[in-house]
Amino acid sequence: MAKSVEARLQEMEDREAIRELPLKYCDLVWKQDVPGIVSLFTEDGEFDAGGKVTPANGRAELLKAYQEGLGLNPRPYIHNHVFEVQSPTWAKGNCYLDLRATQDGKSMIASGYYDDVYKKVGDQWKFRSRKFHILFWTPLSEGWAGKK
Repeated sequence: MAKSVEARLQEMEDREAIRELPLKYCDLVWKQDVPGIVSLFTEDGEFDAGGKVTPANGRAELLKAYQEGLGLNPRPYIHNHVFEVQSPTWAKGNCYLDLRATQDGKSMIASGYYDDVYKKVGDQWKFRSRKFHILFWTPLSEGWAGKK
């Protein structure tokens, strides 16, 4: 049986809301709006920055992690967002990141990708979890040639 116009419209609205989440995230990182970033996560949301950093779980840990992480003055550029809606309230996907930042007075460049799980809470889509996989993090003066 064909889906109703209302069901198809809801699917389109859901897909657009999910598509906007990583874009809003990057905009809020640029603006250094920690409460805004954390508001994009569910109450029990998780963020794993990868590497040796302990994952943040829940709003209090997310606030602390982003307050500390934004000290690098990150400038993220997100692209190639691909996702699948699993149900009316769950989706998963990934998106790719090019990043400029500052560390110890040096201009840094990085690249990697996020694995995301999205959850619909009420009528809003939010990040349930984000896990960052870094491909390289290097001073701009050294470049990324030869980096994994």
